[in-house]
Amino acid sequence: MVLSAYHWISALAEALAGHELRFMLCIVAAWMILGLAGFLRPHSIRFVAHLLFPAGGVLCLGVAVLAGLYLGSGRGPQTAILPLGLPDLPFHIRLDVLSGFFLLLLGVAGAGISTFAAGYFRSGEGTAPALLGLHYHLFLASMALVMLADDAYMFMVAWETMALTSYFLVTSHHRIPEIRRAGFLYLLMAHVGAVCILLCFGVLQGGSWQFTFDAMRGAPLAPVWATTAFLLALLGFGAKAGLVPMHVWLPEAHPAAPSPVSAMMSGIMLKTAIYGLLRVSFDLLNVRFWQWGALLLGLGLFSALFGAIFAAVQTDMKRLLAYSSIENVGLIFTGIGLAVLFQTNNMPLFAALALTAALVHSLNHSLFKSLLFLTTGSVLHATRQRSLGKLGGLIRPMPWVASLALVGTLSIAGLPPFNGFISEWLLLQSFLFTPQLPHAFLNMLIPLGAAALALTAALAAYVMVKFYGVIFLGQPREGSLESAHDANWLERLGLGWLAFGCILIGAVPQLALNAVAPVTGKLLGDSVRPSSTVWWIAPIAQQQASYSGLILLAGIVAVVAATFVFVRLLAHGRMRRTAPWDCGYPWQNSRMQDTAEGFGQPIRHMFGAFFRMERHLPSAADTAPRYRVYIEDRLWRGIYLPIARGVQGLADAIGVLQRGRLAVYLLYSFLTLLGLLVFVL
Repeated sequence: MVLSAYHWISALAEALAGHELRFMLCIVAAWMILGLAGFLRPHSIRFVAHLLFPAGGVLCLGVAVLAGLYLGSGRGPQTAILPLGLPDLPFHIRLDVLSGFFLLLLGVAGAGISTFAAGYFRSGEGTAPALLGLHYHLFLASMALVMLADDAYMFMVAWETMALTSYFLVTSHHRIPEIRRAGFLYLLMAHVGAVCILLCFGVLQGGSWQFTFDAMRGAPLAPVWATTAFLLALLGFGAKAGLVPMHVWLPEAHPAAPSPVSAMMSGIMLKTAIYGLLRVSFDLLNVRFWQWGALLLGLGLFSALFGAIFAAVQTDMKRLLAYSSIENVGLIFTGIGLAVLFQTNNMPLFAALALTAALVHSLNHSLFKSLLFLTTGSVLHATRQRSLGKLGGLIRPMPWVASLALVGTLSIAGLPPFNGFISEWLLLQSFLFTPQLPHAFLNMLIPLGAAALALTAALAAYVMVKFYGVIFLGQPREGSLESAHDANWLERLGLGWLAFGCILIGAVPQLALNAVAPVTGKLLGDSVRPSSTVWWIAPIAQQQASYSGLILLAGIVAVVAATFVFVRLLAHGRMRRTAPWDCGYPWQNSRMQDTAEGFGQPIRHMFGAFFRMERHLPSAADTAPRYRVYIEDRLWRGIYLPIARGVQGLADAIGVLQRGRLAVYLLYSFLTLLGLLVFVL
């Protein structure tokens, strides 16, 4: 049976060989058809959710298979020109190793999210089912087209389609004013970033009228223009990725969106920004400077620390995960910055190690963050609560969700043998080689970066203890939580798929390293290959560092099994349940448990400079006193509110010109013509 399956897979791979791009386009078209098919029964949530969403998940799995086969084939880029677009400006598409890796990420994460979404969406919640299915599947198609685009025109069309469809998904519950405000902020930041990306492509053209990426790769750019293009790309893609200080939309949009949409945005959409930055920095620009790497490294470390600190003080479970996404995006940018530093100093193997860490963490983050956002969706449906202060003890009524959430929690905390440990370990390995950089200034500052990375990892683990402990452990903080229901079978299937990915990559990291190796080999000229055996990985050399997730996992399973056998069979052979020790105080209740505010109090004290806090103390007359602390981002008041006031003042000043009288408008026209005559003469 195994041999027949092997022969079937081999035959399928041979049939698809060399045609991966063609089948990718067929899947993109199928997503669009699925989106339109919802209008056959526009008000039937069963038709849209239970039929179209699983079909979309199967297509995601097809994208993952095609991308994996292409990455493993070693073939060169596949290109095509579509008969779409404008006259003399058709759409160019290209499948290469960089787009192939991110399409693999999209397919693997999208399959789990779509399966979960099939069991998540209910009738009467937000947007009509047909529109929801249209926006969702167009969102998937546009992200795939961003990764396949081979000219600036198609890239921007796909990028704007991605922004608009995600905006409509974020504002699914558009009758709530807070959600409308969050959607507007997201759309505003998305278009500010899009303008920067468009200007970046304009600079990359080098004065020609060629919009294709091939023409941009060969365009000669002076160092100042190359740096300008890089900075514009950093602003544009950094705004979409949530890089500090362009992060303000992310903590607002993720909590506002339905949980599958939050998972899609955090797990996949943020990675399109990573893809875009890598495409510009390592592919379209033929020069790089070490200062770019230092800038990326500094912004990445600050974003990672900033996100971890703000996540630690949140009391909304989805807002906590949103700030955690900022932290993980910061880690990815840190790896990219180290790769630029190593490459510009002619150290290709170390550059490949750093970029491998960034790419593997992108894949890992798409799995464990999607898993955690989806578990919050199950909790939200079961309890109707998002506030951590009103949750607790859900491990008993929701054992499936609690078990799968534990996998995501351990993964994002960076604990072995789960996948989050692999990428963070590779990133720390990259920092160990920075003393070999021939820059005294960098050698003085980068150790501080390594310390910041270690602090960020510790804070991330602290945040996840808070997340899991407050939601699932202890006693229920509300009486209604005891009647909470577990996830349905479709939700469990989607969660299980993502959890399996977290465990698989943690136990067999060679799979992720083999997928990344063609990318770093193409972009940097070198790659990190695991050892020839499945048991160990040694990124640089066996003498430097090695790790075996499979052996560690086997050891953990063996210890747990041995303990179970000893306790259940050899010791007393029966299980006895008793109340836990209560420290001599038997009148415990849920209000005596540590709260989310209690977990965050030490962080608020130690990192008070990051926050703008408002404390509301109860009065002596309150019969049910409540202590509340409101946390605000200082960057919002320091940067964005002054800009908003300035724009509003400018608009008011210009609005004075609108008098509503025809004579005044004729006077404006006369003065304009008079000014033009004076200018011409």
